[in-house]
Amino acid sequence: MYRWEKIDNNKVCMEIEVPPEEVNNALRQAYHKMVKDMVVPGFRKGKAPMKVLESRFGPEIFYEDALEILVAPAYSSAVSESKIEPISQPEMELVQIEKNKPLIFKVTVDVKPEVKLGQYKGVTVDKVKREITPEKVDSYLNSLREQHARMAAVEDGEAEHKDVVVIDFRGEIDGKPFEGGEAENYSLEIGSGTFVPGFEDQLLGARKEEDREVRITFPEDYSKEELAGKEALFYVKIKEIKKPQLPELDDNFVQELTEEFSTVEELKADVEKRLKEDLYQREKVSLESSIIEKVADEAEVEVPDALVDREIENMLGEFDYYLRMQGLSLEQYGKIVEGGLEKLKEERREEALLRARANLVLDAIIKEEGIEATDEEIDEKIKEVIGNQDADVEEVKEQFSRQGRLDIIAHEIRYRKVIDLLVEHANIVEVDEEEAKTEVEQSEAEVDEENTPGEAEKLPEEAGGNDKE
Repeated sequence: MYRWEKIDNNKVCMEIEVPPEEVNNALRQAYHKMVKDMVVPGFRKGKAPMKVLESRFGPEIFYEDALEILVAPAYSSAVSESKIEPISQPEMELVQIEKNKPLIFKVTVDVKPEVKLGQYKGVTVDKVKREITPEKVDSYLNSLREQHARMAAVEDGEAEHKDVVVIDFRGEIDGKPFEGGEAENYSLEIGSGTFVPGFEDQLLGARKEEDREVRITFPEDYSKEELAGKEALFYVKIKEIKKPQLPELDDNFVQELTEEFSTVEELKADVEKRLKEDLYQREKVSLESSIIEKVADEAEVEVPDALVDREIENMLGEFDYYLRMQGLSLEQYGKIVEGGLEKLKEERREEALLRARANLVLDAIIKEEGIEATDEEIDEKIKEVIGNQDADVEEVKEQFSRQGRLDIIAHEIRYRKVIDLLVEHANIVEVDEEEAKTEVEQSEAEVDEENTPGEAEKLPEEAGGNDKE
């Protein structure tokens, strides 16, 4: 038995009652669990009656274990019957627990808010029409050449961006050398960002055998605290300049690059195909995002902080995965960036709010349209996930169910179906790429104009007046 009331739009308080007979049964289970290891004078180990333990230690001795038995199932049943959708961990307040009496406890929990849907079928969105031109294919092929460039020393010429200079350098702070500020025959790619900001730029235009003085200021958050924020002067000797020499785009280059193709034409055709496939996927994701954003804007919903915080944690989890691929953990990264993890969370709050809002709206449309994941769809998705079409699906499904992954799979299927529904009914207007660029520029200009103070907003001196006596 339960009663519940709304505390505000997104929070409810439930008072849940468990019948006395269930309480008594849970107390007996708690007794049998506890008595095994108890030694009471006058009784063999594990044989002291329940009444003796209650008299000696008080009936409260069994309450904690009994609550562990009773609370979770009672709460789960109340949630199921009331059809509320909790989105946070419940806060429990014990009201009563006693033999031969009902257990009474209160639970306060954030719940999924009500969503008032607006138009979600037939929304109008622009789709920028983009093409893979021969120029884009050539640009990609040139990037391949740059990746396989050979560095060749030159006797004449100035150091340019992407050149490698071999240098000797010696740094001083307040006229004194410092640890780590000196090296010989150091190879530095200009523009790589290897050195402190400003150092590499001051080597542009240098020639072989030239001496240069480079002045920089170490960042305030520099890893070595003794150098942070300090100005330094480096004496640099340019000993060698190496410039990238691009390989010719010919059949020999293609054969060195890959065993899959033999000619430039074959490689070009493959590059064009892959660029088109990549463009299609990016346009698909972009179009779906635009439609979801438009549909979410049409709806009315108050997004609870609990959902925003959950999205932030999801986003940080994605970022942590990326960092670990680079050999760094989120915790380590948080220690070296200004503001730490709290700043990282705040930087993601706005996007997390948009994500949470969109998910709530999609969930509401799924409910409105009665969208479900069928057993056949779940089976196909399981085969796709495990990559084995001959696997025993029922066995895998049972394993996924125990792990909680089955609900996740069903959730993904419903989301895919609702997004396909929105795209199917959307009014998609194709816009030329140049036309879209012009519209963006005009929109930005209008924003700038709106933010420019008019005559009435200017200071008296700016408007040509004079308030001074």
